[in-house]
Amino acid sequence: MREPPSGVLDAVRELAPSIAARADEIEAARCLPADLFGQLKAAGVFRMLTPRSHGGDEVGLVCSMEVLETLSTADGSVGWTVMIGAESPQLLSLLPRHTYDALYQAGPDVTVGGCFVPLGEAQVEDGGYRVGGRWPFASGCERWDYLFSNCVIVEDGVARMGADGPAARAALFPAGAAAIEDTWHVLGLRGTGSQHFRVEGLFVPEDRTFDIFFGVPCVPGVARYPIIDFSFHIGSVVLGIAQAALDEVVEAAHQRQRTSMRATLAETPLVQYRLGHAETSLRAVRSHLRSEAERISMRRAGEQEPDYLQLMTRVYADNAWAAQTCRGVVDDCFSVHGAAGIYDGSRLQRHLRDIHTIAQHASLNEHSITRAGRALLGEQVDRWF
Repeated sequence: MREPPSGVLDAVRELAPSIAARADEIEAARCLPADLFGQLKAAGVFRMLTPRSHGGDEVGLVCSMEVLETLSTADGSVGWTVMIGAESPQLLSLLPRHTYDALYQAGPDVTVGGCFVPLGEAQVEDGGYRVGGRWPFASGCERWDYLFSNCVIVEDGVARMGADGPAARAALFPAGAAAIEDTWHVLGLRGTGSQHFRVEGLFVPEDRTFDIFFGVPCVPGVARYPIIDFSFHIGSVVLGIAQAALDEVVEAAHQRQRTSMRATLAETPLVQYRLGHAETSLRAVRSHLRSEAERISMRRAGEQEPDYLQLMTRVYADNAWAAQTCRGVVDDCFSVHGAAGIYDGSRLQRHLRDIHTIAQHASLNEHSITRAGRALLGEQVDRWF
């Protein structure tokens, strides 16, 4: 079942060429330029998942995947950063309804970013928590309205225990309440500004805290389990980067000639095979991810409540496989292209760095596929977080 055309998808397709032309600038800035952020906001990327009840477009999962793939083909850092900001309505829906309504009085483009890992502490106090800690990988943090930090709940100096270990709670606060540390000096995705941030002794009211992994959305029109959509969105970013690498090599193939060859790349049988294999691999990844996304969306529409752990195991394995496949495609493209790809000004070099950086994400490693194997063999499967 295909979704109807979306205005936001048309808008990002129009923006894509200008984004690609600014890729070096974005990487050098190590975050999205303010004017580009404004253009993306005007295009509707930060309200595409906001419920219609709160002024958003409430597009389906497959549409948001296409938007993110399109942006990531133009520039991986832009695709990744938009992914984080676009998921704000889903994450914020885990707050109480009155808090959600209050946040969206400012309009449908509210943005939030932060860190899922409970690296801080939330000391229990009357009416809320006293939060402190330091968190990494806060992509886009210099552009967001709000930040969140996941924390271990501490009561009377002792961590509160849950069913699977220390209980955690995420705290939401204005981005200006945190100190941003300039730590994002990395291999790839350099334009995402995924800095560390910290807060010390910040009081956060109870109604501005939530359970990231098992909270229930307070409003219709958002994903039941935001972390499932998050996995599909990561897969879409990876796919876009790999598509960009393939496009780069195909475009140059009729002009480039390796030193050891008399024929152009396009005339070389081995190159033809490897690029044909790469293109087939990307089509397989795209087809599978979108098919699975459509299947899950249809189950949601039918209000069929899935087994969360089973669903998460399958979806994370799918997207880890997608990341491994796409990384292999980019590696092959880099190899085929030859020595020209090693220079800092090479777009292909940037795609290589970006794909290897994103492939290090905790949700995309071998453990996600190992968990699927455990489930297949009837072994107990635990949460990955």
